[in-house]
Amino acid sequence: MLALTAERLLAPTHEILNPVVLIEDGRIVEVASSLSRAIPSQARHLDLPGAVLAPGFVDIHIHGGSGFDVMGEGTDCLSIIETMLARHGVTSYFPTTVTAPLEDTLRALERLAVAVEKGKFSEKSIGKPLRARPCGIHLEGPFLSHARRGVHPPEDLQLPTLALFERFWQASRGQIRVMTIAPELPGAEEVIAEAVRRGVCVSLGHSDADFDATERGITAGARHATHTFNAMRALGHRDPGILGAVLTDARVTADIIADGIHLDPAIVRLFLKMKGVERSVLITDATAATGMPNGRYKLGPFEVEVKDGRCMIGDALAGSVLTMDQAIRNVMEFAGWSLSDAVRLATFNPAKAAGIEQQAGQLVPGAWADMVVLSSSGEVRQTMVRGSLV
Repeated sequence: MLALTAERLLAPTHEILNPVVLIEDGRIVEVASSLSRAIPSQARHLDLPGAVLAPGFVDIHIHGGSGFDVMGEGTDCLSIIETMLARHGVTSYFPTTVTAPLEDTLRALERLAVAVEKGKFSEKSIGKPLRARPCGIHLEGPFLSHARRGVHPPEDLQLPTLALFERFWQASRGQIRVMTIAPELPGAEEVIAEAVRRGVCVSLGHSDADFDATERGITAGARHATHTFNAMRALGHRDPGILGAVLTDARVTADIIADGIHLDPAIVRLFLKMKGVERSVLITDATAATGMPNGRYKLGPFEVEVKDGRCMIGDALAGSVLTMDQAIRNVMEFAGWSLSDAVRLATFNPAKAAGIEQQAGQLVPGAWADMVVLSSSGEVRQTMVRGSLV
């Protein structure tokens, strides 16, 4: 048994001062205050003075890192990305596709499904390579709006149909857990309803929808929004559109790329005020360029050029080089939020949105001991996966 002690613990829905966390066989056995819970004599004690313990971060929208793309065919690409993620506190993630030729997407889904299945936690997995694990696939495209496609290639966009969704589902062996879709497209409501029935978090994005079409998508079962403000119809005072619905509908959680590039800090503050601490989610939308110098890198079937922190295809932004720990610190800086509230946006909230809150995103008895050791300012000191420090 391992006993961890620190200055604070962010559960993250509540906070414990002077915590003691008991870990055995890779799982959390008990979480309490050391003021009321003595450390068991048989436990190995690891004290982390001045540190803040938090759940491992959860990134539900990431395309790559360390020079590799999640749709790449190399055998080591995911392991290299996962190692980079763990260094930045991420222990659970959803590899995210981009729109590509249909057969390329199907092959990528097949490869990612194998990775998700291999990465599932079990007692046999304890002691295996310590890095972030894929918890499901995020299908971003091809059910996107031509008008708000961003850099997704127009020739590969598709109208949503149950038959095509079924092909993606079968290729992924049922491992699609998040799907971005434009609700105004013909057939979208039917596909949304079927995806929700299968346990998918349907996320509205890359959309030119008006307010009514967005609300129909929400009524069909969509409960999340993808990189809010980016690749969405602009908010108008007489034409609120998709943003008007996403920001005001309490049924919807929503995510943002808080890198200071995709959104001005004032818009980050506006978003956080509208969605609040319970319905806001941080994502990175990170590409293969994350953690790399300026240059050209793959994003699905095409290349992006990275210079001074911007990922571009021509004049259009194409993902980011953001890391989740930096996103948390940016929320603290841009909005004046506490570390505790900012951490929730990268842990419990994305886990709950994706339906994996029983596996990730909170530090409670019975959960896997995935956590991050932070400084009081949100710097990652160490990451723990399955009870072992990376």
